[in-house]
Amino acid sequence: MLSGFKQFILRGNVVDMAVGVVIGAAFATVVSALTKDLLTPLIAAIAGKPDFSAITFTIHNSKFMLGDFINAVIAFLLVAAAVYYFVVTPVNLLVARMHRSAAPADPTTKKCPECLSEIPIDARRCAHCTQPVGARAA
Repeated sequence: MLSGFKQFILRGNVVDMAVGVVIGAAFATVVSALTKDLLTPLIAAIAGKPDFSAITFTIHNSKFMLGDFINAVIAFLLVAAAVYYFVVTPVNLLVARMHRSAAPADPTTKKCPECLSEIPIDARRCAHCTQPVGARAA
């Protein structure tokens, strides 16, 4: 039972996924700091507020941190845009290049109109049912 678990954990895609999650969390922290420390004050300076994180309101002694929520939304949008433009788009281009193939080759066989068996494209009679078939125009 323990060997099966070890084999599962050491499988390539599980390790790759774990590395991706760790890097994603670190990237999200960086983007969150960028949003909170640079972009939010810049947007707030344009909008006239000193800082989004200072935007709060209170209802029945409960403090609602609206500014922190705005920071989180901006951070999410930045992370989503970065993942799309720096991961999804390049991977889609690579996959499209890998799947692009040469033009399909000319067919070498055709179907007999009588028995529907495959016969050479230049055949004038079917080898299976001996019916005459039209030869390909040269």
